[in-house]
Amino acid sequence: MFSKRTLTLIIVYIGIYLLSTGVSAWGFGAFRRPASAPASSLPVTSADGKIVVNPSEPKDRPCPINGELFTKSEEAVWKNRRPVLAIVENHTEARPQSGLSSADLIYEALAEGGITRFMGVFYCKAVADGNKIAPVRSARIYFVNIAAEYNTPVYVHVGGGNCSRDQASGQCTSNKKAWALEEMIDMGWRKRGGNDFDTTLDTGYPALGRDYNRLGADIVLATEHTMVGFLPKIWDQAEKRGYGGINEDGSTWESGFRQWKFREDAKESDRGSVLAINFDFWEGYKDFTAHWDYDRQSNLYLRSTGGQPHLDLETNKQLSAKNVVIQFVKEQGPLDEHKHMFYEIIGKGNALIFQNGNAIEAVWEKPNQLSRTLFKDKKSGAEIAFVRGSTWIEVVPAGNEIVY
Repeated sequence: MFSKRTLTLIIVYIGIYLLSTGVSAWGFGAFRRPASAPASSLPVTSADGKIVVNPSEPKDRPCPINGELFTKSEEAVWKNRRPVLAIVENHTEARPQSGLSSADLIYEALAEGGITRFMGVFYCKAVADGNKIAPVRSARIYFVNIAAEYNTPVYVHVGGGNCSRDQASGQCTSNKKAWALEEMIDMGWRKRGGNDFDTTLDTGYPALGRDYNRLGADIVLATEHTMVGFLPKIWDQAEKRGYGGINEDGSTWESGFRQWKFREDAKESDRGSVLAINFDFWEGYKDFTAHWDYDRQSNLYLRSTGGQPHLDLETNKQLSAKNVVIQFVKEQGPLDEHKHMFYEIIGKGNALIFQNGNAIEAVWEKPNQLSRTLFKDKKSGAEIAFVRGSTWIEVVPAGNEIVY
């Protein structure tokens, strides 16, 4: 027989047990994931910071940069970011580059001495495919003027054209037209904690760092060919600086961004027969000859440079595009003893657009630094719609011959 006191304690303990289990059951019921959002549908992050996409998820979300279709999971990630625009070099000793295949759009223009340089726009495709970009190099004013079209993007580079003062006289030895860094100061980009991610300012590891073995331990690289950018870390740091997908006033980075028009691939029976494109940036500089071969079945243009297939170091795959744009611009220079060049990308000019196996004579116009460059059919004046997918814009001196 239990005493009255013992019986009372047993009843209290049973009550506490029932109460605690009831609260736990309610808690798990209240906070468990709804059946409409199973764990398998949520984005999974791999060890290197990329998103692992469920292959069964439909691709029906258009990228604002190039119109390519991605999954809802990828869109959910990129909407919390803003584009990274990174300067990548094309010196023969720096090839192959890392990451160009994960760019939504790539610009190519001359830097100096007949050597071209790239500016990649990394946003949608890089959610699942992007990790390293290399080798990162210095900015040029015309690349900055193009980058301004993207509403204060994350701008990644290592230094750039600037005043370059003579130590003895204190005078600038470079032409003012080449001052990219000073222009970014005027734009409000170049400041500590700003959207200008430059290793000569305030950005370093883990967002940017040198890798002298990036092409292999047996290949000796000059320092200028070794800077690597790590996209997941760049986006992490950008968000901490206040440059995520949402601005301070609650608007998105896309507010006011002028998207191009997009179209689907033409049916294979409707595709044209322009099978190759070939051109030089500077006469006699064959290491930088650009060549594109059109594959009718995939509706892709495959890129070669300097007579060799242009590969991405990370994937070992040949770079390709759905659209290849030749933007003819006025060339000035060398402007100074540093051999700086200047390309007039604000204004208007002629263009050639290759898509669906066809060549379209076009014109381009960009009224001011902040406006988006638009491409229009030369005959009809209608804005040209780009085929959804990767796009290359080749900024070529006006008068250069394009063979196709």
